[in-house]
Amino acid sequence: MTQRRVEFLYLTQQDVIDCGVTNMAMVMNKIEKLFSLRDKGETILPDKVALRWGDADSEAQTGRINAMPGYVGGDVDVAGIKWIASKPMNPRHYNMPRASALTILNNAETGFPLAVMDGTVISAMRTGAATGVAAKYLARKDSKVLCLIGAGTQNHTQMMAVKTALPGINEIHVYDISMDRVKAFIEKAREEVPDAHIEACVSAPEALKGADVIVSATTAVSPIVKAEWVEDGVFISNVGNYEYEFDVVRKAQKIVTDDWDGVIHRGIQTIAKMVLAGELSKERFHGNIGEIINGKKAARENDNEIIFYNAIGMGIEDIIVAKEIYDRALTLGKGQKLTLWEEPYWV
Repeated sequence: MTQRRVEFLYLTQQDVIDCGVTNMAMVMNKIEKLFSLRDKGETILPDKVALRWGDADSEAQTGRINAMPGYVGGDVDVAGIKWIASKPMNPRHYNMPRASALTILNNAETGFPLAVMDGTVISAMRTGAATGVAAKYLARKDSKVLCLIGAGTQNHTQMMAVKTALPGINEIHVYDISMDRVKAFIEKAREEVPDAHIEACVSAPEALKGADVIVSATTAVSPIVKAEWVEDGVFISNVGNYEYEFDVVRKAQKIVTDDWDGVIHRGIQTIAKMVLAGELSKERFHGNIGEIINGKKAARENDNEIIFYNAIGMGIEDIIVAKEIYDRALTLGKGQKLTLWEEPYWV
């Protein structure tokens, strides 16, 4: 008789960590593959759905919950969804993380669930990895100074990824509106990148001075970075919100995204605000990072180029990393098998 029980694997956050999710080189490898598959048309990516308490600019206070479904083809061949809450007041009010996530994987043929797992660490790692992959192609190979705008959890994985892509990074400047956050960040960061000098900066222009790579990950609703502070040859990654004045983008020789349509659809980052205001046309857009990885568009062409990169984040990034974690969990015997049903109630 045909087995009709449906089981799935449940993985806690510790299970996910035990399966290697904090290995940035591994995660970057998966994200680079994902960007390539995306460009080849081997993924399906519906629009991200944002559940908001107010408009987009209110997210810095009230937060949001995003639903991010997708399918990754090729030899990955799995569907899934990330359901991620972002509540900026959590650290202050509850001493809890801003973000929490669940990732679900589904068999692409039957639709039955394969796994339900904590997606919080996956999400943070893949977001950092997206910048790391872009830095590999778009930053100067001799980059030494990294500037981090924002001292929240997200910039830890941004730092890890940039350092993985550019091992020559030996100096890191950190700026945040809260010096307490900066101090806490640096204490942790010194354990994560012990071979780099990390210093606190009291202003954004101080942090940007001499930077080869700029990464911003904040909830800002007005610009932090001015064009006159940005030096030639820099690679910029806009991870958070509206962090750059329009002239920073105008100053760039190349504008690159992970997914142009996704960036514009969400509407909260500098590039999107420029497009919506009629201040930026798609003709100025160089390409998605997948086109560069696949050799369809040029990567960095000289040491003087300013390259502006904007990653909106795609649920398929979480899915490809989660599939690797799922495969490792099966090999290592991690997680708990749960039964959805023994026999279907209806067929």
